[in-house]
Amino acid sequence: MADPVPSTGQRVWVVDDDRAVRFVLCTALRDAGYQVDGFDGAAAALSALDAQTVPDLLFTDVRMPGDDGLVLLDKLKAAHPQLPVIVMSAYTDVASTAGAFRGGAQEFLSKPFDLDDAVALAQRVLPAPDAALAAPSEPAAPPAPDQRPQLVGDTPAMRALFRAIGRLAQAPLSVLINGETGTGKELVAHALHHESPRAAGPFVALNTAAIPAELLESELFGHEAGAFTGAQRRHVGRFEQAHGGTLFLDEIGDMPLPLQTRLLRVLAEGEFFRVGGRELIRVDVRVIAATHQDLESLVAQGRFRADLLHRLDVVRLRLPALRERRDDIAQLADTFLAAAARKLDTPPKRLTAAAVQALREHEWPGNVRELENVCWRMAALAASDTIGVADVDSALHRGGNPRTRPSGDPGQWETLLSAWARQRLAEGAEGLHAQVRERVDQALLEAALQITHGRRAEAAARLGMGRNTLTRKLGAGRRRGA
Repeated sequence: MADPVPSTGQRVWVVDDDRAVRFVLCTALRDAGYQVDGFDGAAAALSALDAQTVPDLLFTDVRMPGDDGLVLLDKLKAAHPQLPVIVMSAYTDVASTAGAFRGGAQEFLSKPFDLDDAVALAQRVLPAPDAALAAPSEPAAPPAPDQRPQLVGDTPAMRALFRAIGRLAQAPLSVLINGETGTGKELVAHALHHESPRAAGPFVALNTAAIPAELLESELFGHEAGAFTGAQRRHVGRFEQAHGGTLFLDEIGDMPLPLQTRLLRVLAEGEFFRVGGRELIRVDVRVIAATHQDLESLVAQGRFRADLLHRLDVVRLRLPALRERRDDIAQLADTFLAAAARKLDTPPKRLTAAAVQALREHEWPGNVRELENVCWRMAALAASDTIGVADVDSALHRGGNPRTRPSGDPGQWETLLSAWARQRLAEGAEGLHAQVRERVDQALLEAALQITHGRRAEAAARLGMGRNTLTRKLGAGRRRGA
């Protein structure tokens, strides 16, 4: 039998309406040498709180009858601002994590958790036993309810992301978001802004890949009347529009090098000139950048400034692809189908188990955005209130059993191409290389445009070519087909 751990003399409270959770956590903390009291709700904990019985550390659940854990956190911090509080919840979403950190929580613990991790966390955050508690301070005002689209997910990768957003929202740091197209990078930027002290300020977004290079400078920094042909009046750029708030620069990897230099100066000095202007403009803007590209590779190729990458990459968040979190697909699909039902003013449709499995088996090259579009198509076109496998196949533009669709094995089409080439060469055909290259180009372009729903900049990025190249090849293909 192990020797008992000597008492630390420090008092820990556990507030949770789940008796089983409360019991096992209290037991683990007592075994670690702490004096532990358990409470089934915020009211019981607040009743026990007075000048003589202030704990050294408090664990609290979020969702409880009566006052929830975040309300309890506010009241505790109002009376004892230096009291460390660890917030626990099975609902690890942005609102919960950001609300906890905004309210002054020391840490956020996702349920279910390992008891050893909980004890180690208590040992890490507990102050010295003789630490004095400071005088009361004014509680923070509660945030306004958020009506925007929310990040959805309950997989470990998304829980980690939500915790990171909750913590980073309070820090005035630049954030670089990495993720494939369609993973929800702008939603992450919105969440970082909405949960930050800048939430009352503007949130301004700009996709640098969607604007021609010759116009991007004016979009970012504005221009004066007469600065160039067609500039008939002063134009306020995105940096000025975002003053006091957040500027989200999507697809930052596509920014031309000369503009990268100007952006670096703004990030370093907080000032710039409009195009054609002489007035120095000063702004207070938090910049959040996003890209689906490997910026380190672009730096190595000389296409992206290393000093700009270091300035943007103070903190990096990686968004998982949808295929990496397939357990979230059912929840995401239900969310999108419910939103579509509200918009279309129709009864919500539900997925059969087989339909959910068919969605899980799809590779989702377009990620969450593709799933959302598929759900909207099913909501609008499915004949029944129950969505089956056939509806999924139709919405994904494929026929028959999903298991019989092409596997994507390159050996299949290479074998067919080789056989076709041998036959054509035997027949005396000439110029096959140019013919095949043109037809492969057109097949790739059409596939990319279908996957990206006609968005040329995104299709070009997915294929690894410039948008102008894609447009030129499309035009050439149409002229040959005319």
